[in-house]
Amino acid sequence: MIRIEQLQKSYGTAQALAGIDLRIDPGELFAFLGPNGAGKTTTIRILTGLTRIGGGRVFIGGHDIVAEPRAAKRQCGLVPQHINLDSELSVRENLDIHGRLFDMPPDKRQTRSAELLHYVEMADRAGQPVKQLSGGLKRRLMIARALMHQPKILFLDEPTVGLDPAIRRRIWALIKRVQQDGATIFLTTHYIEEAEFLASRVAFLDRGRIVALDRPRTLMDGLGTWAIDRVDGEAMATRYFATREEATAYSAAQDCGFTLRRVNLEDAFLHLTGKKVS
Repeated sequence: MIRIEQLQKSYGTAQALAGIDLRIDPGELFAFLGPNGAGKTTTIRILTGLTRIGGGRVFIGGHDIVAEPRAAKRQCGLVPQHINLDSELSVRENLDIHGRLFDMPPDKRQTRSAELLHYVEMADRAGQPVKQLSGGLKRRLMIARALMHQPKILFLDEPTVGLDPAIRRRIWALIKRVQQDGATIFLTTHYIEEAEFLASRVAFLDRGRIVALDRPRTLMDGLGTWAIDRVDGEAMATRYFATREEATAYSAAQDCGFTLRRVNLEDAFLHLTGKKVS
């Protein structure tokens, strides 16, 4: 569904993307992880036609984004990092305007918006001004808006940023439902547990390059199953173990405070890059 070949992008002398190769299958939920400035948002902006490609080739649903930009864009729905709804309009009006931009006829816009508001559990909010909505409801509306023209691919750029844990998990459930209904999803996030829960595959991006690409469980299993964090001077040191018994035996010999926990996806990223996902 998405094919990227040697994707490059520079801003002046700063290289944002240094030759990315990637294929994402139909119906896959794929997570793109990396520290701030790694090139995540630049990649999404290129794939959705908001930023010009610097080099390489990109195909969206079989369409070259340079040779067939309109056809490629019609395959995509985008939920950006920052809320960009029209706050003075109602929930329904925001969906209607999006449908107009994609040349949807009036009857189809009405039917589709009603379906989507039911889908995201906001049917009772249809006439409410967006400025009266909570952050979580605005995020749900942004997902509904991105789905209005029935795209095959949904791009989510940090879709739950700033939300409390309970609301974030409701958005996770909605994202999973969108995938189960057949959409291909490309996700960037700095919540590591979000990628662990949602994604079938993840890529680690660092300094514009993919440094690892695999299933979350496979990347974590490369380190072990259990981790011990302990204070080492002014820093935090972590060691990994295949079994809990090994970890417990090690911790018994320590004379400082420690925390025993399961290995997570952030451990794998730190091990490969020395940086935190952010």
